Amino acid sequence: MEGIAKYVRRLSDLLRGLGRSREDAEDLIQEAFLRLHVYCQTHEVRQKEAFLVRTVQNLAVDAHRRAHHELYVDEPVETLPLLDVRLTPDEDAAVQERLDHVRTTLDSLSPRTREVFLMHRLDGHSSSQIAERFGISVSAVEKHIARAVLALMKVVEHE
Repeated sequence: MEGIAKYVRRLSDLLRGLGRSREDAEDLIQEAFLRLHVYCQTHEVRQKEAFLVRTVQNLAVDAHRRAHHELYVDEPVETLPLLDVRLTPDEDAAVQERLDHVRTTLDSLSPRTREVFLMHRLDGHSSSQIAERFGISVSAVEKHIARAVLALMKVVEHE
């Protein structure tokens, strides 16, 4: 009995961490144990806890989908009407202003800091790849990136 109580506690903690209520967690755990029992009638289950964890996760996802079925449609995406996502003139001006601030901030950085940051963020290079290219340490690359991020955060804070 202690083994089952241990599983129930772990599964309950897992589901509560996923935002499920205590009552929902109990229902999902009961369903998972029932599915384990039925599955064991015809199959061998070597890792019962793993089976239960995967089952309650799947049940939680299914329950969420059922509860939010209005978010899903049965029609293919190609047949859905297109949304007008054009910006209003005011929104467009605000975006341009923000981009100008970002551009000015990036231009104010040292050339190396700017290049390291852009290689990392835009080109997707790792810190070690950038360090190798410039012949500097990974720590130095991370400091350049941090400098750029801090400068950009100041821009965002002032808006």
